[in-house]
Amino acid sequence: MGEHVRLEVDGGIGTIRLDRPPMNALDAAVQESIRAAATEAAERRDVAAVIVYGGEKVFAAGADIKQMQAMSYTDMVDRSGALQSSLSAVAHIPKPTVAAITGYALGGGLELALCCDFRVCADDAKLGQPEVLLGIIPGAGGTQRLPRLVGPARAKDLIFSGRFADAAECLAIGLVDEVVPPGEVYAAARRRVERYVGGPAYALRAAKEAVDRGIEVDLDTGLEIERIQFAALFATADRAAGMASFLERGPGKATFEGR
Repeated sequence: MGEHVRLEVDGGIGTIRLDRPPMNALDAAVQESIRAAATEAAERRDVAAVIVYGGEKVFAAGADIKQMQAMSYTDMVDRSGALQSSLSAVAHIPKPTVAAITGYALGGGLELALCCDFRVCADDAKLGQPEVLLGIIPGAGGTQRLPRLVGPARAKDLIFSGRFADAAECLAIGLVDEVVPPGEVYAAARRRVERYVGGPAYALRAAKEAVDRGIEVDLDTGLEIERIQFAALFATADRAAGMASFLERGPGKATFEGR
């Protein structure tokens, strides 16, 4: 997977761990390692949910500016598609995902966090898209995922100014879902997704796809996406087990196989 990124699996939860001191800068090698880790997490049947974590001190403080500064226009034309798709690989994991944010999530670091379904952050964390301060704009999804999450005006404020938002503001505008003390970030992220371990994997996958694809289209098309996903689940063993358990014992007592 690479020197600075690894996938750790414990109790059905996969952790994509960034480990490139001091700030987890996302150079090209790290980007490709994130892609590899996300692909493996998506494929492994022993992974029910995924945490993206940069460690106790920092999530990721953005791209490797030294590497980027040396790139020409044609260099970035060649690289920009791979940059976007490497982080989008996390968004495409067909399982619940959560970013566990400590310290800073800036630039590409915030774009990585935006690829997750949920975000938990430390109460002293700082999040932002400071690319404009370098004379550029976000290039790995920030101008697209951020406004879809917090609305265009709030996204423009953060992107146009390049300022850092503190945890309280991020929670208030819906950029993060939970704020906890720094030492509790990973545990809180784990609590958020451990409920999905042993769950109906294909139903969770269908729900995620229906929401993620449906939000990009008109209502009628979204309803058709939902209808197809809903009907398809009647071919799964978990649907049969879930309904039988409900009729025999009531809700919330089914044992699922993930099939």
